[in-house]
Amino acid sequence: MDSRELRFSRAMVFAIEEINNSTELLPGIKLGYQIHDSCASVPVAVHVAFQLSNGLDPVFYTGDNCSQSGMVMAIVAMVIVAFVASGDMRILLEELLREPSPPRQWIGSESWVTDPDMLRFPFCAGAIGFGIQKSVIPGLREFLLDLSPTKVASSPLLTEFWEDSFNCKLGKSAAIDQSVCDGSEDIQTLQKPYTDTSQLRVTNMVYKAVYAIAHAIHNAVCQDTNSTTQCDKFSRTESKQVLMQLKKVNFSQNGYDVSFDANGDPVAKYELVNWQKSESGSIEMVTVGHYDASLPVGQEFRISRNLTWVDGSTQVPVSVCSDSCPPGTRKVLQKGKPICCYDCIPCPEGEISNATDSPDCFPCPKEFWPNAERDTCLPKPVEFLSFDEVLGIILAAFSVGGACLAIVTAVVFFRHRTSPIVRANNSELSFLLLFSLTLCFLCSLTFIGAPSDWSCMLRHTAFGITFVLCISCVLGKTIVVLMAFKATLPGSNVMKWFGPPQQRMTVVSFTFVQVLICIIWLVVSPPFPMKNLTVYKERIILECALGSAIGSGLCSGT
Repeated sequence: MDSRELRFSRAMVFAIEEINNSTELLPGIKLGYQIHDSCASVPVAVHVAFQLSNGLDPVFYTGDNCSQSGMVMAIVAMVIVAFVASGDMRILLEELLREPSPPRQWIGSESWVTDPDMLRFPFCAGAIGFGIQKSVIPGLREFLLDLSPTKVASSPLLTEFWEDSFNCKLGKSAAIDQSVCDGSEDIQTLQKPYTDTSQLRVTNMVYKAVYAIAHAIHNAVCQDTNSTTQCDKFSRTESKQVLMQLKKVNFSQNGYDVSFDANGDPVAKYELVNWQKSESGSIEMVTVGHYDASLPVGQEFRISRNLTWVDGSTQVPVSVCSDSCPPGTRKVLQKGKPICCYDCIPCPEGEISNATDSPDCFPCPKEFWPNAERDTCLPKPVEFLSFDEVLGIILAAFSVGGACLAIVTAVVFFRHRTSPIVRANNSELSFLLLFSLTLCFLCSLTFIGAPSDWSCMLRHTAFGITFVLCISCVLGKTIVVLMAFKATLPGSNVMKWFGPPQQRMTVVSFTFVQVLICIIWLVVSPPFPMKNLTVYKERIILECALGSAIGSGLCSGT
C-alpha cells in the first residue's frame, strides 16, 4: 500500500469526523464515506467512479436509527487527475449523465464507516480539486499517529499498512521471518510519507474538498435562523441543487479561502516547488514562488527564492541534446528522436531567421535581400547604366564622337556650299540629314543615367523623331537621284513634279506623322521608370517601362 495515499484517505476521515462533531456545520447529520483503492490505475478509477455514480448498490448501516438509504452524493478524487480535470465538476457530471448504464460491480475492498443518519443523494455531484497549496491542518498529525494494533486490527485499510511497516502479523500466525504485532510498535519512529506532515499540499486539497462538499450539503438541506440551524436530514434534495450550491460555496478553512467561479472552477492558486537536496542528502520540496490568479494583473506570479539545479548549482542545466541554432538557420527535428534533438539547417535563398533556435525562416521584403549570414535583410543594390561605368563611358564616347563627325562634315559642306559637287548633292537635304544624324548620335546619351519620368519619355520620342527625320532626308535624296536619271530622257519633265518644295513637303510630312504618333503614345500610355525585380533576385535594375508596346514601337520608328 502507498503510505502517502493512505495519508490522503486518513485526512478525509479526519475531516469527516470534524464535520460530524461540529455543531455549526450540518448539525444533527452524520456523513459517511466509502474508500476504494484504484491501485494507481486510471481504468480502475474510472470504473469505480461510474459505479459510484450509478448508486443502486445496497448500503448497510449499523445502529437502529437508520430510516433511509440513498445514493452516493460526491466523489473526492485522490487517484482519478487523468479522468477529471481538477476543479471542473461540470465536466465530470456531464460525462456521468451521458452514461446510460454504468457498471455495477464494486472493485477493491468495501469498507464503510456508517452512522444512522448518513446522507446519500441520487448521483455524483462532482469531483473536487484545488490548487497546490501548503497549509497546516490542526490536529491532523495527532490523528494520523494515534494508531495502535487494537485500532488498526478493526480496519482493513490500516492492517496492511501496519504489517508492512513493522514486518509483523496482527493476530495471525507469523512467518519464519516475521513476528506477531504485540503493541510495542511505535508509529512515530517510522520514516514514511504517512507520518511526514511537513508537506501537506495534496493532503490539504483532500481536506478542503471534504469541507466544500459539506458546505454544499449544508446550504442545500439546512436553514440558518437567528440563533439556530435547522437541517432536514431526510431531505430528498436533487443532486443538481447540491451541485449548484457546490459552485456557490465560499468559506475559509485554516486561513485559506475556498470558492468557485460561475463554471465551478476554483481560483487558481499554486506554489512553485523546487526539489532541492538537503545537507543530509535527502530531497526536499522547497517553495520558491507562488501563483495566485486572484491578484491584480502582473502580480499573479512571484519568485521569492533562487532555484537550485543538479548538485546544488544555480546554473540552469541544458535540457537539449543539440546546440542552439544560431540566427540564419532553423531547427529541424531529427527523425525518430525526442523533440530536444534537432539539426540546424541554413535558411534557403532569400529567407532569414534573426533569432536563436528559430523554428522557421521567413522571406525578406521584395526590395530587400539577406546578408551573407542570412540573419538580416538589407536593401538590394540599385543598378542602372551610369556615366561612371565602362559601358556608359564607351556609349557616351561613341555618341559624342559620331555627333562630332556629323558636325565636322556639316562644316565642310558649309564651307564648300558653292562648289558644284555640293550644289549637285542637294545641299539643303544634306544639311538637314547631317543635323538629324547629329541628334541621333546624341539621343544615346538619354539612355545613360538613372531613369526619370522625363528621361523615359525623351529617350524614345527623341530617337524616334530624329530617326524618321534622317530616313525622310535619305528618302528625299534617293527620289531626287531617280528623278534626275529619268529627266535625261527626251521630252521628260518629271523634275518639275519633285523639286525643292516637294522635297521639303516629303520630309515635313513624314516627320509630322511621327511626331503625332509619339504625342498620342505619351498621352495615352507613356513610358515610366520602374524597378525590375525579376531579372536578378539579389539586386534591382532601374529601367523604363514602355507603357504601350505598340505605341513604343511606332514612336521609335520600328
